[in-house]
Amino acid sequence: MENALRPLTVVGGSVVLTLAVGYLVDLLLRRADARHHETPLWGLLRRCRLPLQVVLLTALLRGSYRQTQWAVIEEHETGIGQGLSLVLIGASAWLVVRIAAAIVESSYARYASLTRDAARVRRVRTQVTLIMRIVTAVVAVVAAAAMLLTFPDFRAIGTSMLASAGIIGIVAGVAAQSTLGNLFAGFQIAFGDMVRIGDTVVVDGEWGVVEEVTLTFLAVRTWDERRITMPVSYFTSKPFENWSRGGAQMTGTVFFHLDHSAPVSLMREKLRAVLADCAAWDGRDWSLAVTDTTPSTIQVRAVVTAKDADDIWTVRCVVREQMIAWLCEKHPYALPRIATAPATLPPDGQWPERGKADGRAPRAAEVHSNNADEYPLQDGTPDEARDGTRGGAGHGTARNNGDGSRNGVSDGTRKSARDGRVAVRPPRDGSPRTGRG
Repeated sequence: MENALRPLTVVGGSVVLTLAVGYLVDLLLRRADARHHETPLWGLLRRCRLPLQVVLLTALLRGSYRQTQWAVIEEHETGIGQGLSLVLIGASAWLVVRIAAAIVESSYARYASLTRDAARVRRVRTQVTLIMRIVTAVVAVVAAAAMLLTFPDFRAIGTSMLASAGIIGIVAGVAAQSTLGNLFAGFQIAFGDMVRIGDTVVVDGEWGVVEEVTLTFLAVRTWDERRITMPVSYFTSKPFENWSRGGAQMTGTVFFHLDHSAPVSLMREKLRAVLADCAAWDGRDWSLAVTDTTPSTIQVRAVVTAKDADDIWTVRCVVREQMIAWLCEKHPYALPRIATAPATLPPDGQWPERGKADGRAPRAAEVHSNNADEYPLQDGTPDEARDGTRGGAGHGTARNNGDGSRNGVSDGTRKSARDGRVAVRPPRDGSPRTGRG
């Protein structure tokens, strides 16, 4: 009976004591949080309840598991002790990270509530985020090293590695050059105030907001909810646009391409009325001026301001939309137009309409078998010659003139005109004759 109750007492007592301590700690933290509303520290420390209970339970079992006097536990005493030690180290690291996170987050929340400068708040937020990541990485490395040192074999390996730490450090530095470069670039971004969480940046032609900064990469959220992940070394080695640097205020432009008769003075009055009704305009500045001209249009530029990049986009869209609608409704003549007019013929009748403006003989390149019937012959009988050519070439009917030709077109010429390979040239001496192209 005693052998059955002893393990139950050891394990059950450890569990009950752990739950009781966890409850008491949580109760004290809740009362402290209710008394001190100026800081969220006590409320954040309540997150440590679970890792605290794991640490307490593992420590109790690690110190009392031999008292169970079970045969199974006595046979595997070394392995059970090793496992409990590993769990205790891991739970302790978990607890330390939770406590550090609660302290850092509460400090940042208090600073953000007392500071009105948004740029300073973003800077501190970026630094706090990277500090937490550094603390987490250091605690994880120390915990992993402590776990390895619990194994006797790794102790000897650790001693030999310590003796050759210089060579290993050189080799590791060369092999992890890119990783180390990103790591130091992360420190430079965090404490050099180069880019901060919440900054509006333009990277590789993409506009977005810095959403996350780590020791190795930086995430940018674009306007269409895409995420661009880039190594932090990019921001220390290449130029980029930071629209939030030195203040979030923005100045934007809207261009209009209009006719020369556009009423610029009336457009200024309309722009002022549009901005007065636009909630996104901050009221700092505005202007409208003609900045360029072309033979067919003028370029009118409207300048507006806003408190940040999001509002400047809204103001530009509102101004563009309402000004174009106003011009279409009130001043449609101001919209760009394409002037069209009949073409003026060159002098000397070089290209008369359809080749009939005067009696000039068309050039050889102007006359083909498919349009030869539209050019008059110089003998004053264009209709008969045209009828004969059309009959010989197209209809197959012709009259014999008694001179080997039909209607002024010889058989060879008629055949050539029929198949479209020979051009019919007008005669130069006034007699109706044909020639071979």
